[in-house]
Amino acid sequence: MYDNKIKLIDELQQEINNYRPLSRDSLRQLREYYKVGLTYTSNALEGNSLTETETKIVLEDGITIGGKPLKDHFEALGGAEAYDYIYKLCKKEAIVEKDIKNLHKLFYYRIDDKNAGKYRKKPAIITGVDVELPSPAEIPGLMREFAGDIIEIRKRCHPVEYAARLHARLVNVHPFIDGNGRCARLLMNLALLQSGYEITIIPPVVRNDYIDALKATNKGNNTPFTNLVSSMVYESQKDYLRLIRTLSKE
Repeated sequence: MYDNKIKLIDELQQEINNYRPLSRDSLRQLREYYKVGLTYTSNALEGNSLTETETKIVLEDGITIGGKPLKDHFEALGGAEAYDYIYKLCKKEAIVEKDIKNLHKLFYYRIDDKNAGKYRKKPAIITGVDVELPSPAEIPGLMREFAGDIIEIRKRCHPVEYAARLHARLVNVHPFIDGNGRCARLLMNLALLQSGYEITIIPPVVRNDYIDALKATNKGNNTPFTNLVSSMVYESQKDYLRLIRTLSKE
């Protein structure tokens, strides 16, 4: 359903790079723009009821939205805090296991401080999906193995494929009691930022395709998910280019 867009991505990335370096003010505006966009879309994929406008109000004005669950507000605040954290992590060359735990902790501690940043101790299933998840006893070893493989994956893959692989691998281990998808999308964007790419958003409208492609990775077929992620990167690049052109006007 989705074609691999990596060649187009490379071409568009060069066009984006021609606008760099951007001013500090432009970078600040872009960072805040994508904070709202990524937080909203990532939460919406998991059923959060806040709209994009409501997410912006919660994050920028600190106002709760009447009639909306408190958990939805906590997910917005946690997502935004973890988003800020990936900008600190992207300055490093490597991604280590502790970084993944910290991303989850920042997202989840308002919701369940006891389990934030800690691997699940109970078996888990994903509703509506015929995927068998690892047992709690397997998770520490699988996560150590995953973290140990990250450098090698980065060496042998295009940055977009690398980001997609990290996302899928974390979801398939499913190490946390909740918030695995959101943590995986943060990890994917951390990998992209480290490689000089921009924030990539997966909109709720492609949710079914996204889930189906992730299911295929669990069976060993990474192509559909890599293609989907590459399409999302390409669309996000076009949006980013539109924004920096606007910000570059005098």
